[in-house]
Amino acid sequence: MLTILGLGMILCFMYLIMSRRMTALAALTLIPVLFALIAYGLGSFMGVESLAHIELSGLGEMMLDGVKKLAPTGVMLLFAILYFAIMIDTGLFDPSVKFILRLVKGDPLKVVMGTITLTLIVSLDGDGSTTYMICVAAMLPLYKRLGMSPLIMASLMMLASGIMNLTPWGGPTARAASALHVDASDVFVPMILPMIFSIGWLYFVGFMYGRMERKRLGIVELDISHGDNIQISSNPEANREHLRWFNGLLTLVLMISLIKGVLPMSVLFMIALCIALVVNYKDVDMQKSLVANHAGSALNVVGIIFAAGIFTGILAGTGMVDAMSKELVAIIPESMGPYLAPITAIVSMPLTFFMSNDAFYYGVLPILSEAAGHYGITPVEMARASIVGQPVHLLSPLVPSTYLLCGLAGIEFGQHQKFTIKWAIVTCLVMMVAALAFGVFPLYSTLG
Repeated sequence: MLTILGLGMILCFMYLIMSRRMTALAALTLIPVLFALIAYGLGSFMGVESLAHIELSGLGEMMLDGVKKLAPTGVMLLFAILYFAIMIDTGLFDPSVKFILRLVKGDPLKVVMGTITLTLIVSLDGDGSTTYMICVAAMLPLYKRLGMSPLIMASLMMLASGIMNLTPWGGPTARAASALHVDASDVFVPMILPMIFSIGWLYFVGFMYGRMERKRLGIVELDISHGDNIQISSNPEANREHLRWFNGLLTLVLMISLIKGVLPMSVLFMIALCIALVVNYKDVDMQKSLVANHAGSALNVVGIIFAAGIFTGILAGTGMVDAMSKELVAIIPESMGPYLAPITAIVSMPLTFFMSNDAFYYGVLPILSEAAGHYGITPVEMARASIVGQPVHLLSPLVPSTYLLCGLAGIEFGQHQKFTIKWAIVTCLVMMVAALAFGVFPLYSTLG
């Protein structure tokens, strides 16, 4: 009965968010509460023996336990999103945009390589929509002037964004960590090397397309002065050009501290944000205004993380995850069980394409992880494997930012999918192979 209720809860949750009948925040909160009440009713009033352990007074404790476990992740995301938003406001990344535009000039090969570099830099804020708006505004005039294919531009931007989306404040890593109750830094830091290899592969793809376009179009001398008018921040009054050296140093120290684990990620981002606000903006009202401007995007993400605590708390507390994992273990061939980590990496591509990240990470991943535990594969290893499919996920019709990218680039969504899908799949496979090579997650577990 627990297995049936667990599957019913997950399928109901997935249906409601994929059909847009509920937001992820509402579904993550209300659906598990409803099914927990159903389980309590079946156990108390209908005498279903397998549900007799579920008590009404215990449901609140389950939910609070889940929320408490996700609190550090929620705090980290809140301050990480605000930090990078403030850094964009200060104009920290403006010189990078202008330098790249001046460097590429009229050489199609340099334009392609510059497209990748610019997207990787701007993607640090973790917001795909913002990344696309900035990068397309900077690069599309060059593509049009040279006669280059905007499909190449859109493909490379999306792949670069897909790789950088693995940062803890980008979304998937935080979801995987929160779903399995592990630390986001433990998931992300070992994935840095596989990400670097994937970026290297992406530059190789860009080099191939750049040479093709250079051969087709040649090198053109042209005016790239439009780059002088590019402003990443939507608030010119917040620009702090004279403090750019300080903001760059602060961000570098923050990145090094994150990798070395000097302090918990949430604490590091809180400290860095407060330093950035105090040093850049002496006016307290200006500080409040900037934080308020970015509060909406931060609140959307953090709210979902805390709601996920209720979902995972009930899923685990009622015993649904245990019951479903036992059923899954029973149907998995004995020979395939030890390979669940790479299997998860591979299936994350089609599953996150056909369903939302919320549905996959909060609905499917906990079951896969619980089953993998029977073979000695740890939750943190499963979390790392589960984020490998993100470059393919961004091609999903369920991702709004990809529609924005296609609209800004002036291309059809179907064209973009057809052109990019093969490179997205190979990029995921490169990341997976690199992760296996560096022992980020095991190819085969010998502990089952």
